[in-house]
Order: sequence, then C-alpha cells, then structure tokens
Amino acid sequence: MAILEMTQRGAVCHLTMNAPERLNALSDEMLAALHGTLDTLAQDASVRVITLAGAGKAFCAGHDLRQMTAMRQSEDGGAAAFKDLFDRCAAVMARVQSMPQPVIAQVHGIATAAGCQLVATCDMAVAAQDTRFGVNGVNIGLFCSTPMVALSRNIPRKQAFEMLTTGEFIPAARALDLGLINRVVAADALAEETARLADTVAAKLGAAVKIGKQAFYNQIAMTTADAYAYTGEVMVQNMLRSDTREGIDAFLEKRDPDWDQ
Repeated sequence: MAILEMTQRGAVCHLTMNAPERLNALSDEMLAALHGTLDTLAQDASVRVITLAGAGKAFCAGHDLRQMTAMRQSEDGGAAAFKDLFDRCAAVMARVQSMPQPVIAQVHGIATAAGCQLVATCDMAVAAQDTRFGVNGVNIGLFCSTPMVALSRNIPRKQAFEMLTTGEFIPAARALDLGLINRVVAADALAEETARLADTVAAKLGAAVKIGKQAFYNQIAMTTADAYAYTGEVMVQNMLRSDTREGIDAFLEKRDPDWDQ
C-alpha cells in the first residue's frame, strides 16, 4: 500500500496521503513521498492542476511525534535530526509553491500543526464544513514556529498569533472568513467541489497559469514599486506568446481559442 496514492483524471492529478492510522502525519516517509512525487509532477506537461487530500478521518495531523521522540536518542539529544526534519518539511512546502501547477488542498477532519501549515501553503483549499484547523503545538510545549510562517502569510497577524498561543481549533467557517481556505462545502460534496475548482483552473491556458503562479509568489516579497515593475515585464512576455495572441483573437472574434495545451 503506497503512503501517497496518485490518480489522474484528464489534466488533474489527485494525490492522497495514505497513512490513516497515523492521521496522515508528515513522517519521514510521507515527506519523502510528497517531495519526490511533486518533483516528478513538476515535469509532467499533461498535469495542469494537482489536488491533495488525506485518507481516513483527517487531512493531516502534522509531524509524527513518535518519530520525533525516537530522534532524541542521539548524543546531541536530537538537535541535528530535528533540524534536518524541519528543513525537509520546509523544502516540501517550498516545492508546493514552486510547482508550475496550482495545488489545491481538499481538507476534512482536522488539519493541525504542520498539517495546517500544508493547507496554508497550498495555492487554494476547499474544506468540509466540519473540518477544524489548529496550530496546537503550544498545548504540548512546542510552539508551532515553522507552521507559523505559512499561517501568518495567509491570515491577519493577530488572528494567527491567537491560534498559535492558545492552541485552540477554529472551524471551517472561521477559516474561510480569515482567508485560510477558499470554499466550505458539505462533507459529501467535498470531492466534487474540489474537482470542480480544479477543472475550472485546468481549462485555462496552462502556460499562462504557470507564468502567473510564479509571478504571484515572486511579487509578494517585493515592494509595491518593484512588484509593478516586475509584473509589467511578466505581462509583456506573456503578451508575446502565440497562444496568448490566439486567446485574445478568439475573444474578439467570439469563438473558443484553439489552444494546444
């Protein structure tokens, strides 16, 4: 049984974290599977959107605490192993956002600690109504400092700090209000709604979405003036593409574009 299952429907690739007995924790094996699979999919031109879900009762419960406890047996008390773990987790999060394809989280049950970080890292997220989100490490004496990076870049800082210091869960409706997720639906409609969103994005010109995703994350770190200068150049290059020219001509001529996706 694969720890990360993959199916493809048209231009959409669906990944499922498949360790339900561990609530799909980001174990060494799960991190390796995610990073390796994403690296492969980044080179697959047939895939224009990726969706990510969890098997069983939860989306993802964060790091594997049993593995982390075992790391303490080393002479340095686990310092090197812990640093390596958090670096590998950060590399997976960075890989999600550097993918040419949008990545959509399909969230149910709970998304806690690094699992909440994963939701915040994905480009979009759809959640079932009964999903709960939390960065709960503080409850066991471990402040969620690395999940904080993604969380604080998604929601208002005071709300992020409250979640981080209280360790309390927020419901899906609140996560939607704060901007952590895009849509909330009934649990039995979760897969369908995620697929609908994925199909909508996959129907666009893949090259344009790839250009746009890269520019989106690049400009966020810039000043407003630098961001306008940079994105202006991006739009120039986008406009010069023959497939973009075809899209504009098709719009003006009131016909569907003849794109070779």
